[in-house]
Amino acid sequence: MSSHSFVSGSSAGVYSPRQGQAYALVSAKTAQRSPSNSCLRRINKAGQLQSSAARQRSNLRQQSLQICNVAAPEKPAEVLTTASAGSQARVMIIGGDGYCGWATALHLSARGYPVCIVDNLIRRNYDAQLGLDTLTPIVSLHQRARRWGEVSGQHLDLQVGDICDFEFLSEAVQGFKPDTIVHFGEQRSAPYSMIDRARAVHTQHNNVIGTLNVLFAIKEFAPDCHLVKLGTMGEYGTPNIDIEEGFITINHNGRSDRLPYPKQGGSFYHLSKIHDSHNLHFATKAWKLAATDLNQGVVYGVDTPETTAHPQLINRYDYDGIFGTALNRFVVQAAVNHPLTVYGKGGQTRGYLDIRDTVRCVQLAIDNPAQRGEFRVFNQFTEQFSVNDLASIIKRQGAKLGLDVQVASVPNPRVEAEEHYYNAKHTQLVDLGLEPHLLEDNLIDSLLNFALKHKDRIDINLIKPAVDWRKAGSRNAMMSAAIAR
Repeated sequence: MSSHSFVSGSSAGVYSPRQGQAYALVSAKTAQRSPSNSCLRRINKAGQLQSSAARQRSNLRQQSLQICNVAAPEKPAEVLTTASAGSQARVMIIGGDGYCGWATALHLSARGYPVCIVDNLIRRNYDAQLGLDTLTPIVSLHQRARRWGEVSGQHLDLQVGDICDFEFLSEAVQGFKPDTIVHFGEQRSAPYSMIDRARAVHTQHNNVIGTLNVLFAIKEFAPDCHLVKLGTMGEYGTPNIDIEEGFITINHNGRSDRLPYPKQGGSFYHLSKIHDSHNLHFATKAWKLAATDLNQGVVYGVDTPETTAHPQLINRYDYDGIFGTALNRFVVQAAVNHPLTVYGKGGQTRGYLDIRDTVRCVQLAIDNPAQRGEFRVFNQFTEQFSVNDLASIIKRQGAKLGLDVQVASVPNPRVEAEEHYYNAKHTQLVDLGLEPHLLEDNLIDSLLNFALKHKDRIDINLIKPAVDWRKAGSRNAMMSAAIAR
């Protein structure tokens, strides 16, 4: 879960959002099957699974909890970290096996926070379904947790299951008793949500229902818990006015009000995030919950001090056309002498931040929690770049490494403005103490060298755009989604 909260049904790849089946219990053979549309229709129509499936879910939950207890010993013997213990807030990280979630879990654990990772491991299943793979050789979550215990002396609780299964989630929350829930557990790819109807439905069901379950779990079992929810700057779209942090003051016909900033999602994924924000805002008013919405920009980088402590702690690096960001794709393309694929005119401008800043931003939100009944929005990025800016930086830095980097404009598969005004505010996290890492030449140099180091793992067939917003239909398009023809 970069995390994501979808889990397979009785056979892997069947969209069954209410089941809490551990990915580790699915055979390699079934894990690569494509989703069954007939099962989708049956589940969606019924609204509930049969009692036999419910019994199976309960049995699988017990098995997954037993596996988790074996995976992460309570008191690892070897202590190699020198980080001092910080806050003792108990932090549950939903989606802790994903890119942002894993780095955050280790960052907080190293600083003394008791951490529980909740994940159904669907991010790994997405790769299996689409024939993708991270550039980095990552091991299983259980191996990661064991290794972290050995090198740090810190214990990571693991709960393997689906937050769309409220019974599983409620047991996890009541068992761990979190002071803060950090929610990364959503399908996070715009292209994935635009593959076909099934993926669009899955994205919205997984993200919106999963977040609703989290809100109800907090209300019922941990009303004082602070929710730190990962949103996206993509909720705002590209308006022709400055983007404020979550709210804007409107003067209209002689009256004034502070209202949520208008949202203009550019995919079914972005729209799911908008629905989440509305639900969070309502829950803070209706139930007096405390919530912080982190509208994050595009994250880059691989290493944090914790993920470099051992090879088995390495983070994932997505470079494909579905989960890979423009910057990640460009770095890999430069490493294999492939032209950088700029979509359209290349004027698309977004906010960016280093993964080291992501984990720090989350910690700042935890250490400075919202109050009961408060809904805060932080714009979480440090710099703004256009796609053309990124291509120019990589071309220049690639030349220093002897790489002949070429840039090519390709038809834009997305429906978006390719040239636009973009000025987004991002002061609140800086005011709390964020000291940004900026996209300087040495970082690009390190990313390029990282890609060159793992060059043998690059599949150039996966780095081309393969999902066209205009062609999304009801027919299953999984087989053609990852590799462009």
